[in-house]
Amino acid sequence: MQINKALSTYILTTDIGGTHITSAICNLELKTIIPESLTRVEVFSKGTADHIFNAWNTAFQYSLANSPGTVSGVGVAMPGPFDYENGISYIKGLDKYESIYGLNIKSQLAGSFNLNPSNIRFRNDAESAIAGEIIAGAGRKYNDVVGITLGTGFGSAFSKHKITKDINWGSDNYKNSIADDYFSTRWFLKRYHELTGRFIAGVKELVILAESDGNAIKVFNEFAIDLNTFLKQKLPVFSPQALVICGNIAKANHLFLPYLEENLDPIKVELGQLGEHASLLGAASLFEITSGVVINTSVN
Repeated sequence: MQINKALSTYILTTDIGGTHITSAICNLELKTIIPESLTRVEVFSKGTADHIFNAWNTAFQYSLANSPGTVSGVGVAMPGPFDYENGISYIKGLDKYESIYGLNIKSQLAGSFNLNPSNIRFRNDAESAIAGEIIAGAGRKYNDVVGITLGTGFGSAFSKHKITKDINWGSDNYKNSIADDYFSTRWFLKRYHELTGRFIAGVKELVILAESDGNAIKVFNEFAIDLNTFLKQKLPVFSPQALVICGNIAKANHLFLPYLEENLDPIKVELGQLGEHASLLGAASLFEITSGVVINTSVN
């Protein structure tokens, strides 16, 4: 299966991670991912540009080979810093993807697929995940939604009538630093080390420790209080009906969600439902079908 320039209901969609790429075909009309087209390929993101592009292409070709119909565009969920409109990577100093710094990824992909560059579209990865949940997941029944992603970084976006835009709260000031330093995986590891002198591998380990370790419970309690304080400052600007929480840290929700639900009322707090499908749907949604025509809905 190859990409066809003719308009269709199918979009090749992909989520670029720090160590992997996830790729699939999205049915725009049904707002679903084609299960047999879904693949995950490991990427050595410290490698050469050729290595990175070859790994990506392996994923693309698998998804295309398992598409039920012709594909007319490519949606990409991409971490920043990145020029999403022009498709140029500015990732540097983050221990990943430095070899593609300054390269025009849009032109690279357009050439590989023999596709008009206008049908290669990019979206911030956190914004993509939140957009996916708005379209077909936890936020679908609301008109005004704020979404956050809790993981290696702190992402945020606001959606009004299903149009989702990045609001970049992670860069906002909080306490003596920025929000990203308090609402991401590294804060949990740093804070637990401050309390105990011990190093842990990740939040998943901290969740297990919280079953019997008072210091681990203390870390989650502090996180809940800080996140609530931050959200209380930020949410009134948007007056959302709901807050949607995505990301791996959301899997530990039993340790902080009750506090948020109690203190953010009447705003409803919803957990993401779609997992990795959320980013794929969000990236694909940069294309939308109206009366059989694919139109540009890019918000970047």
